[in-house]
Amino acid sequence: MVQWVYNFGAGAADGRAEMKNLLGGKGANLAEMASIGLPVPPGFTLTTEVCTRFYEDKCTYPTELKGQVAKALALVEERSGQKFGDATNPLLLSVRSGARASMPGMMDTVLNLGLNDWTVAALAKRSGDRRFAYDSYRRFVQMYSDVVLGIELSHFEKLLERAKQRRGVKQDHELVAEDLEKLVMDYKARVHVEIGMDFPEDPHEQLWGAVGAVFNSWMNQRAKTYRQLHDIPESWGTAVNVQAMVFGNMGSDCATGVAFTRNPSNGANDFYGEFLVNAQGEDVVAGIRTPQELTIKARKSHGSDLPSLEEVMPNIFRELCTMRQQLETHYKDMQDEGTN
Repeated sequence: MVQWVYNFGAGAADGRAEMKNLLGGKGANLAEMASIGLPVPPGFTLTTEVCTRFYEDKCTYPTELKGQVAKALALVEERSGQKFGDATNPLLLSVRSGARASMPGMMDTVLNLGLNDWTVAALAKRSGDRRFAYDSYRRFVQMYSDVVLGIELSHFEKLLERAKQRRGVKQDHELVAEDLEKLVMDYKARVHVEIGMDFPEDPHEQLWGAVGAVFNSWMNQRAKTYRQLHDIPESWGTAVNVQAMVFGNMGSDCATGVAFTRNPSNGANDFYGEFLVNAQGEDVVAGIRTPQELTIKARKSHGSDLPSLEEVMPNIFRELCTMRQQLETHYKDMQDEGTN
């Protein structure tokens, strides 16, 4: 039987770095980092061969795929201590593309997958933070509606702006739990207006919707144009990486960001990158807030008044420095790190 799904996490992985053709760049390196003991959240990769078959067979999946995904999901549940769709301790997932060649921003991503009206209540109770839970939920509804349901983002952006106007604030993170809970209701009402159906509450339906959307995004116009400009063959396809969520939006002691083990513009041996406090990954690239520098040195060189990660989260910064050294020692080359 063909192996369509490869697991990673908890210090082990089915794949390795050399398997980029099959697992894509992201999937291959997640597997490699997990296998060398880095704290990679558990997950699994649907191979590029699934994508190839998906298009060859008129957007249908190999017969064995759903069973393999179910087993992989059960392993993520075991490794995380959470259960997908559970109303007490829910597992939430990210679903990301992963071509063998880097195609930044060209394909689709869904975060916080698995949230619904029951699991959001459990997330609020377990975290002790209703604002965080409903912020994650409104992000998920907005992202899923755009990526999977094909609804224009502008509808949700207008509703978000109205919520900020009602509260008398300018930034998303200034909204309170009640604002965000109402925003979720408004988002769902807009979904029904746009497509004539309710937003999907079943986490498994959500998962397969997101997987299909990522595979479909391989053939969207911006991805096609990018491949043509960079001589990337259409036949390569993309992998899909499904991974347990880690949250950068749980409060002022959490963050999201991107880091390079060296300066990517000149190769200087400087830890390089940026981050946002109390945010999720898309916020860094969306331009709605000004990112902060990782190091004191970078902050000073850029003339920024915003404190660096080295200053506001020194323990986290030291952990990242340790991982930076592990990555360079293992790969013997500059690497980029995504953090939440």
